This record gives sequence, structure tokens and C-alpha cells, in this order.
Amino acid sequence: MSPLALGVLASGRGSNLQAILDAVAAGKLDAAVRAVVCDVPDAFALERARRAGVPALFVDPKGPGGKAGFEGRMVARLREHGVEAVALAGYMRVCGPVLLGAFPGRIVNIHPSLLPAFPGLHVQQAALSHGARFSGCTVHFVDAGVDTGPIIAQAVVPVLDSDTEESLAARILRQEHRVFPLALQLLAEGRLRVAGRRVLVDGRPPASDTDALLNPPAGA
Repeated sequence: MSPLALGVLASGRGSNLQAILDAVAAGKLDAAVRAVVCDVPDAFALERARRAGVPALFVDPKGPGGKAGFEGRMVARLREHGVEAVALAGYMRVCGPVLLGAFPGRIVNIHPSLLPAFPGLHVQQAALSHGARFSGCTVHFVDAGVDTGPIIAQAVVPVLDSDTEESLAARILRQEHRVFPLALQLLAEGRLRVAGRRVLVDGRPPASDTDALLNPPAGA
């Protein structure tokens, strides 16, 4: 089976892009990053791509045609490089019908909360304000909503009494770097099936029905 031809969209520093590139280099992700596309001209994600020898492309969102024109130009660049699936790694725009239609069921995003809780922005502060005992990150297929697509994988971290927005975000980010390549590998292996709202993973044993996380811990 050929490696998954992956395009990555990013808007900022690209730490999740780096996790993908590192997983590919280590042989843990059977994919080839064919192009990195940014909507911000000085996004550090472009520099990460150049260092890895990956085409680093800026597409101006202020060009002609509004959102549809912008997405059409992105799709054209991705197709020029043979992209089959798209990973959103800190891409700060809602995907519209042009992009979704070009890669149906093949766009994957990572979000720094345990969806469906806290979609959108400023999610760590929302978790702290609500007194959540756990937070984490979610990899999901992208649909027309804001962080509403079917969930592929999640990683959970406890919320500590001492946490700030920054410390919680940093701890979640470490898990993002682990779970995003794992979820993309399942996509590369063709093992993901969407059944309604659920994503089924072929050949993966189910989680134990006795497993649980407690915060505060039992007996504390």
C-alpha cells in the first residue's frame, strides 16, 4: 500500500505539523507530506515545511472570489502536489463547501478539548472556568460545523488545582503530538469507518469496560 499523500493546512507555529513530520521520519506514520499550505505569510509552519524539504505554500485569503475563491486556490495547490487527504494542524478557519467537497471524508482536525465540550476558541480557559476535572484533545473528521465532525480519537489529561490556561494548554499539547499521528496512521491504513456519529476502527480491540479515570483519585 502506498503512503498516504497528505496535505497539511496551518495558520501558526505548526507544532502539530512538526509532530506529523517527525512521525513520518520515524516510520510511525505511513504518509508522505506532499505540501503545507498556510493562510498567514509568515507562519512558522512554512519554515518547518521548508526545513523538512516539503513544499511550503502561502495562499492569500484576501484574493479574488471571497472564501470560495480562497478555498479553490488552496484546493488547486493541494491537487498540484497529489494530495489525497488533509490534516488541519492549527488551521484557524472554518472549512467551507469548496474544501470539504474536494476531499470528502478525508479532512481531519485536532482540537484542544474533549469534544463535544468546548468547541471553538479559548477552550482551556473555558474548561477552567467550568471547573472541569478533565480536559484533553480530540481528533475528528471535519464537517461544515465548528468542531462538530465525528470523533476519531481522544486523549485525556487531568485538570490540576494549580493549572493556569497556559499550563493546561501545554500539557494538552503534548498529548496532541501523540494522538494526531496515531489517528492519521489509522486513516492511512484504511481502518476508519463512519457509522452515523461514531467512527469505528477496524481490527482494534475495544476499550475495557472496567477502565476509568478519577480526579480527584479514589482514596485521596
